[in-house]
This record gives sequence, C-alpha cells and structure tokens, in this order.
Amino acid sequence: MSAHDNISVDPKLADLYKDIHRHPELGFQEHRTADLVAQRMKDLGFEVTTGIGKTGVVCLLKNGSGPTALLRADMDALPVKEDTGLDYASTITSKDGNGKVVPVAHACGHDMHITCMLGAAEILSRDTASWAGTLMIVFQPAEELGAGSQAMVDDGLFDRFPKPDVVLGQHVAPLPAGKIAGHPGPSYAGSDSLRVHLVGKGAHGSMPQSSIDPIVMAAATVMRLQTIISREVPSTATAVLTVGSIHAGDAANVIPGDAELQLNIRSYESSVREHILNSVDRIARGEAATAGATEQPTITEIERFPIVVNDPAALKKTLDAFADWLGADKILDPGAGAGSEDVGIFATSSGAPLSYWLLGGTDPSLFTTGDMNDPALLTVPSNHSPHYAPVIEPTLTNGVTALVVATRTWLPAA
Repeated sequence: MSAHDNISVDPKLADLYKDIHRHPELGFQEHRTADLVAQRMKDLGFEVTTGIGKTGVVCLLKNGSGPTALLRADMDALPVKEDTGLDYASTITSKDGNGKVVPVAHACGHDMHITCMLGAAEILSRDTASWAGTLMIVFQPAEELGAGSQAMVDDGLFDRFPKPDVVLGQHVAPLPAGKIAGHPGPSYAGSDSLRVHLVGKGAHGSMPQSSIDPIVMAAATVMRLQTIISREVPSTATAVLTVGSIHAGDAANVIPGDAELQLNIRSYESSVREHILNSVDRIARGEAATAGATEQPTITEIERFPIVVNDPAALKKTLDAFADWLGADKILDPGAGAGSEDVGIFATSSGAPLSYWLLGGTDPSLFTTGDMNDPALLTVPSNHSPHYAPVIEPTLTNGVTALVVATRTWLPAA
C-alpha cells in the first residue's frame, strides 16, 4: 500500500476554509480559531490541550507503538486590508498589540494551513490501520510575530508532551497548485527587526549651531549601515539589510531632539547574523559619537525569526513520498527563500529533524512553464499581499493529502 492510497478529502472542508478566512485573528488573539480547532479535534478523538503559549492548541492521538511526528499549522492572520474581491473576504478589524485598530486578513494563507490540518486529522483518525505511533498536531499562534513557537516551547511544550522524532509542516505559496517545493539545508532566512533610537539636541531651525541634529545623525547612520552588506559580509554569503522606517520631527523649522530608525536584517548563517548585529551597534554608536551626541543610542529588538534549516535526509524522505504520489516533475526546489518562519524552533528545541515544504496554491492556468523560472512568479499575488488568497481547489485537496502522505511515511504501519 502506498502512502497516498485511500485518501478521500471531505468536500465540506471548503466551507470550513471560507469560514476561517472570514474570521481572521491577529497573533496571540486566535481565540475563536483555537476554540474551533480544539472542538473539532476532540470530536475526532484526539487528546486536546488548549492555552499552550497563550492560544496554542496541542492534539495527541496515540496509535500503538512507534515514533512521534509533530505536525504544525499556524493560525494567526495579518494587519492587512483584504482586496481580493472574494465573496468570503474578510471585513474584520481588530486592535493590534499597541491598541491600534487595524484591518485583519488571512493574507498569508494560514487559514489554508488550519483547514488542511483538520482535513488530514480526520482521515488519519479514521484510518488508523495505515499508520502507527503518536501523532502530535500543533496549532501554533503568532507565527507572524515570530513569537508563537517559542511561546509554546517556553510554556513546556516538550516537557508536557512527547518529544517528536520529526517535525513536519507546510506553507501555501504562490506556486502552481498541484506542485510542491522544498529546499534542503538553510531554507528560510533568519530575520531580525530592530528599532534604533538616536538622541540629539533640539533647536530652532534657524539655529543649527545650538543643536545636535538627530536627522543628520540618522541620515549618516542609514548610509553607513548600507556598507555592512557591501563591505563586511563575504560575497559568498547572502544577507540583506533594509531600513524600512525613519521618523524624526513634525515641523519644518524645528530641529527635533531625537530620531528613530526601524530596520530589518535577513541572513542564512548564524556567524553572518552576529556580525551584522554587532556592526549595527558599532555604527549607531559611532555616528552618535561623531555627531557629538551626549547620549548613547538604544537598539531594541522588534521581532526575531531564526534561520529555518531543513534536515536534508528528512526532507528527501518526505519529498520522495510526494514524488511517488504526484510524480517527480511536480516536485520543485525553490532554493533558499528570503521569507522567514519560526517553525524551526520546534525542531531545534526538541532535537528532531525538520521537513518543511511549500504547497502550491495559485491557479495553474496563470503559469506557462510552471517551474521556478516561470515569469508568472513575478506577477501573481504573493503572501502578505492584500490580493493574496489561494485557489481553494486543488490546493485544499493537495494540502490535506500531503499531510497524510507525510504522516504515513514517518509513522509507517507495523
């Protein structure tokens, strides 16, 4: 029996997907979503624990002796105003972590992840003859904040529940529906977002000699920061440093007292990451000293995503099973992506290998070659876009099937 045999996806999942899509929730606010998945998993016979890492849900199903597989689905949405034109589009608004009212949408596809996981759980719970061991399904909060997986680990995830032998998961992507992609080794960039607060001395715009101008300080800092990648990082390494926000002052004729930069760093090697962070600190302090500032700048972390490393052997095992199901021509290698994820924390914290793949979710008719060089990849809406929403089918059926195939591959029946 092949791992992809006897898989029949419930057609009612499409309605469930639309319901979740209509009701997005921001990170650590996924109360409705957590209640929904908890009840459904209880109905399927799973042992369910809620409130792990605030809103996380852990579901266990033991089926004889054998290894433990952790399957992860993230639940949170984004502060994005949806503009898809779908009849099930989100119109939700909510307060973010700073108390600001923002539009909310599942613009990253986590609603698809949840629905696929629930569909796979239903199949696996009703066909226990096709696998053996312990199935540990984790519905994770706050992936978009880079904090949800760590919150669950800090809340005793691997003390209170079994340590897995493998961590499995998928992310819907703007690839043709019907294709799956995975890259061995460092697969998704580590990401560090920082706030740099520069303190100068305010004055009237007509009296710059009385000031320590933080805007000039900020401008010099921005320019110098750009030399980190071009002059300090080896040309064989890949890294990005972007200053995405500058704020100082509110009037044309007033030199303000301080300035704030917000910047983002992407990297694939821990040594490169540490060097860049140290250089940001050195440059900010150096420019402040050059400007004659009497206060040191402060650098605070906004969010952090670790580098995601796919275990080559584990990923190959999973993708080989997918190739047997879909055909080898449907399996792509996307290379290392600049996007970031926190799923790897489950693997590094438990000592288990990670096998994480991309699930194609875009209408295949929009593509010509359907590979990683297809020009449509530059034009179709991508994750985090207000226009992004995966096509329900065949994405949903493929996503459910992929999770079932991966589970049966890693938890084979005796």
